[in-house]
Amino acid sequence: MNVHELPMILFTVIAQACVGTFIVLGVLQLAASARYGARTAERLTEPVVYAIGPALVLGLAVSTLHMNDITNTLNVFRHVGSSWLSREIVFGMAFAGLGFAYALVQWFKIGTFRLRQLLAGVTALAGIALVWSMSQIYYSLITVPAWHTPVVPFHFFATTLMLGALAVACALMITTVVRRRGATRRSTAEPADGGPEPVPAAETGRGGALATAVRARVSEINEPTTSIEWELTTRTVRWLALASAAVGVAILISYPLHVAALASDPAGAASAAVFSGAFFVARLVLLGLASVILAIFTYRAASRAALERPQVIVVLIAAAFVLAVVAELMGRSLHYASMIRIGI
Repeated sequence: MNVHELPMILFTVIAQACVGTFIVLGVLQLAASARYGARTAERLTEPVVYAIGPALVLGLAVSTLHMNDITNTLNVFRHVGSSWLSREIVFGMAFAGLGFAYALVQWFKIGTFRLRQLLAGVTALAGIALVWSMSQIYYSLITVPAWHTPVVPFHFFATTLMLGALAVACALMITTVVRRRGATRRSTAEPADGGPEPVPAAETGRGGALATAVRARVSEINEPTTSIEWELTTRTVRWLALASAAVGVAILISYPLHVAALASDPAGAASAAVFSGAFFVARLVLLGLASVILAIFTYRAASRAALERPQVIVVLIAAAFVLAVVAELMGRSLHYASMIRIGI
């Protein structure tokens, strides 16, 4: 593992996973709303939205550890027209800000459903621009043969899509389990005589009213999953498993082509040697296990799972997501380790 570049490894992978999750959620919401209506689409996607923001903030915070003086961050606005690094930071801030705004209007149901979708679309575009800017920082360095290649933007967007698909699938299943447990607790807490549940004392003051509103909103989000929502969830998980498998296979195929292209050029031969050894093999094994093997088992399990027993799918997709994250962190470490310059 390239420990020196660990902040950038964490930032790029976390940010790309967040962008991928948001994009996959957007596509899912559009497809679900067209067939099942806005309420079902929001019931499926809304809980995942609120987890993206903290993850991206964590990635941005980690990236500042790479700087000797974080006050220099303010200088990025002076070079947006000429620097891909400046654009990366600007689009990262835009994606985070727009994502927060979307989560806010979604939570309070501000505006119409279509208006919120429009804001989500703008946020997704900012995320795509962020990933593209990231890739161009490295692609634009013609003195680094391993970076000045289309493989770099391909790998960055592949990470975005694969981790996004697995993250959404994992979140959908965890949401289902949380809703089931909440429903079970409520059913066991009902009065034995079948009478009405005791009403808590009214909370007074602005703080009490806000707390009551938040609890009511959380209860609404955690209402039990319906049979239609479960059918849509399992169908979505199957498609996301197939998508992650396809992206994983594409990444695996890209490596021999990338290494062969580097090895054929004397300037890139040293970089080609980085993609060998036990660490590289472990990265490929984890990638294949996470994105292909576990994804196939998830697809099969989701095809016949019952709402009352979702645990098998949860374990499979959670394991696939964790292993994929580890594999992509290892792959990004190899990316930075391949920075061998030519010329002066």
